[in-house]
Amino acid sequence: MSHQDELQKKALELDKKDKLAHFREQFEIGEEIYLDGNSLGRLPKKTVGLISEITQIQWGKRLIRSWNEHWMELPSKVAAKIAQVVGAQADEIFVGDSTSINFYKLAFAALKFQETKTRIITDSLNFPTDIYVLQGLIEQQFKNHSLTIIQSADEQRISDEAISNALDNETALLTLSHVVFKSAYMYDMHKINHLAHQNGALVLWDLSHSAGAVEVNLNESGADLAVGCTYKYLNGGPGAPAFLYVRKDLQEKLHNPIWGWFSHQKPFDFTLNYEAKADIQRFSAGTPSVLSLAAIASGIDISLEAGMKNLREKSVSQTNYLIELIENLLTPIGFTIASPTNSNERGSHISIQHPEGYRINRAMIEPTNDSPVIIPDFRPPNNIRLGIAPLYNTFEEIFRTIIRIKTIVETREFERFGGERLEVV
Repeated sequence: MSHQDELQKKALELDKKDKLAHFREQFEIGEEIYLDGNSLGRLPKKTVGLISEITQIQWGKRLIRSWNEHWMELPSKVAAKIAQVVGAQADEIFVGDSTSINFYKLAFAALKFQETKTRIITDSLNFPTDIYVLQGLIEQQFKNHSLTIIQSADEQRISDEAISNALDNETALLTLSHVVFKSAYMYDMHKINHLAHQNGALVLWDLSHSAGAVEVNLNESGADLAVGCTYKYLNGGPGAPAFLYVRKDLQEKLHNPIWGWFSHQKPFDFTLNYEAKADIQRFSAGTPSVLSLAAIASGIDISLEAGMKNLREKSVSQTNYLIELIENLLTPIGFTIASPTNSNERGSHISIQHPEGYRINRAMIEPTNDSPVIIPDFRPPNNIRLGIAPLYNTFEEIFRTIIRIKTIVETREFERFGGERLEVV
């Protein structure tokens, strides 16, 4: 038996032993191999019926009466589910608006609260929109502040020492992605919170590549603030509302810069003077997006049923297996691994690099023969991201993916694509 055959046999054996395998049946699964759940999760089957019920009955027949019957309580119900995923209390989570808007709210609130301090720290691996928001805050509201972007030496990680060296008593806010979007490097949240608090700084975490993928314990780690999206590993649907977290004792101290009627103490009194709510709902703004908000629940329910500890164990097993395949089959033909090989330091996706990364990515998505359609994603300059969603990805899919990539390179199938880029990759 060849080494490749042994690797395939291993995949089949691991799938047979997989205690979470049955959760795959709860999703709409096509013929393609889908390894982009770290950008948009699959559709839960229950979501289809749920949205149908909301549109046809709650909206179609009950009309505005559904606000009192169902919709006013919907944000808090979904928030309570998210809280279980990220290790927070139900009254510390607000769900609504986009990740960028929620990031703006919390960054503004933190800087206003820490107004005697003028330094903001982030890293070069952070998701660009977070950095854009910080730049906009400095340009528009906090003109005396400065932004320090800690540079990564290897484009994979930032050391705890580098974070510690950057912090000082003038630091108002440290903000990082818990799991880095390109390399999947994962910070030690507890350690970073401690370092920041020693210097009197607040920490704002972006959990977009963490929630539903790794075990997050905001309360236990002493986290101050966090934001995250629900359409990746939580399978909430395209553009699903995001969430934010504010530690309970900070809620009355921090002020939402967007004063909207749903954050008013008595929104339906329609008074002309604003009075903010005292709880987490002070970080809301306008009317909840009922259809997209409701769609989040089904995906989170599946994650909670599976259990985050179990999901993390399977994710580690699958990403370890993926790395084994890459080292044996792809490294010899010019690929490098651009993610930590230590599972304690990474999330649930693996980035690989090749000079022809973009065209290889295109060939995976658009095969010309009977090869399977495989959907990863691409991040410049040459990263192919392979996202593992333990709820529905199998070990055999991972094996078939690496064999397909090997074939694309060895046959130079990628050469049929030019250098033009699609808008979404």
